[in-house]
Amino acid sequence: VQLQASGGGLVQAGGSLRLSCAVSRRTFSSYAMGWFRQAPGKEREFVAAITWPSDSPYYGESGQGRFTISIDNAKNTVYLQMNKLKPEDTAVYYCAVSATVIGSLRSSTTYDYWGQGTQVTVSS
Repeated sequence: VQLQASGGGLVQAGGSLRLSCAVSRRTFSSYAMGWFRQAPGKEREFVAAITWPSDSPYYGESGQGRFTISIDNAKNTVYLQMNKLKPEDTAVYYCAVSATVIGSLRSSTTYDYWGQGTQVTVSS
């Protein structure tokens, strides 16, 4: 299983970005995909997750009301639409997939495979 994250970049505060994470060589039909982020000097933080086939989204406090996670199972891709971005959203964003979905989706230890990360920088 390989994950490829993309869509990061530099944006002004109040702007939007859409991150994508494409999964290749997925062999399991039910799973969960999550987004985490890590800013310099800080711990990795849960941003959002979504399960398939139930298509149920979950959000961390930081993205609640501003971020939307969605999944296109046919394209093996999960998206994170981020609106009203703030400078404190600056971080490397990682996508991950859990094949077993055992444990909390908010915990990084639940996920089996990780992408390489994409940098999001929000200027004030």
